[in-house]
Amino acid sequence: MTRSTTDEAAVPPLPSPKERRRLREAKSLSEDEVAAAVGVTRATVRSWETGRTSPRGRKRALYAKLIAPEPTVKPTAKPTAKPTAKPTVVTAKAAAAGARPAADRPTAEPAAAPAATDPPEAPPPPSDPGAGAGTADGPSRAPEAPGRPSGAADAPGERRTSPAEAFDERRTSPAEAPGERRISPGEAPGERRTSPAEAFDELYARTAPGLVRQTYLLSGRRALARESVERAFELAWQRWPEVAVDRDPAGWVRAAAYEYAMSPWHRLRRTHRHPDAPPTEPGKRALFDALLDLPPAYRRTLLLYDGVGLDLPETAAETEASTPAAAGRLMTARAAVAERLPELAEADSPAEQSALLHDRLGGLARAEHVPVPRPARAVRTGSENKARLWTRAAVAGVALLIAVTGLTLHTAPTHYEQPISPPERVGGVPPRGGPQKLTAQDLKLQRSLGEQLAHGPERLVPELR
Repeated sequence: MTRSTTDEAAVPPLPSPKERRRLREAKSLSEDEVAAAVGVTRATVRSWETGRTSPRGRKRALYAKLIAPEPTVKPTAKPTAKPTAKPTVVTAKAAAAGARPAADRPTAEPAAAPAATDPPEAPPPPSDPGAGAGTADGPSRAPEAPGRPSGAADAPGERRTSPAEAFDERRTSPAEAPGERRISPGEAPGERRTSPAEAFDELYARTAPGLVRQTYLLSGRRALARESVERAFELAWQRWPEVAVDRDPAGWVRAAAYEYAMSPWHRLRRTHRHPDAPPTEPGKRALFDALLDLPPAYRRTLLLYDGVGLDLPETAAETEASTPAAAGRLMTARAAVAERLPELAEADSPAEQSALLHDRLGGLARAEHVPVPRPARAVRTGSENKARLWTRAAVAGVALLIAVTGLTLHTAPTHYEQPISPPERVGGVPPRGGPQKLTAQDLKLQRSLGEQLAHGPERLVPELR
């Protein structure tokens, strides 16, 4: 027992289920290969990557070693008297000048030591998400070719535009993760911590407006988009301990909002039976109609990859499909949209198509007047009221079931008696058979034979009178 506990404690903690799948696909490993290496079935590996189960013991150690990211090769540099900066850190001056991190430079050029005037080991300030939108290099995310495995994670000091801010008109600065707060220059570290309500309100204020616009493009209904986003945040507040430690809380809420908006049960509601009126501008109207004509799975894949800016493995994981299947859906959806948009068909490469679609989808989302979601406090209060109502209803249902069961046990009979059927006249019975009815003479003879005693084998002699 002690040995197994020690072995499990020595294994590093596993990443989140979504990160496990991304690391596996980054190494070009299939589920069958991982299952064969660990000694389990393919279904078990899939359950590990969906979060239903987690490996233990020796299998956990093998699985962690198999999907562990490869260590970054640092450039060889001669030791200097003054410690050099980290290879992957981008200083504020280098970021403003467009310099690459030291890890991307050739090994022949060692990273120079920072100047005496620069603060050592200073983390780079976050850049504006929309600062790179107007550069000559195109959007801030370089689109990947469909079917290609995702590359390495972003280098320290770099930040990709948040998916929830893709269609938001406000260009906000990068927000901290839920449960964390940036320390002001005049505040000592550890002096104050953000409460769960404040972290939720911060996540809501940062992602809710843009998420309503995304959901509108997915469903084509403004009221349903607002309802879906508010419902997703209500679920997030009910499960906040789980959402707060998630690798991507905004992605958790986005997936919940998309699932609610794409539910087929909304067709039974009169207000959401038909989509809203399309835009009046011909280009936006063509794009809007092309999106709604796509199947829901293809529409969601196109919106996540080209609109929000996720890479292909993350898009496949959120749509619950394999990476090749997500790539096929993406290519089919692009071809269908290109038939409505001639400028998209004239693009020279898939990267240009992705950049063009990103701009068109963002313009369509910002041009439409979608309803503003309720304040975060109202959403939290509504979530708590609904949870309290459902809890009371469950308790009342259980109490009613117990009462009905007790009443039944008290009044039910202890044994069963079969009821006697009422008598009925039966017709069509044949006449009764057997000897004929005795006459009076026969009865007299029978009586006399019974009264006289027999004295032997003599025969009876009839008497004459």
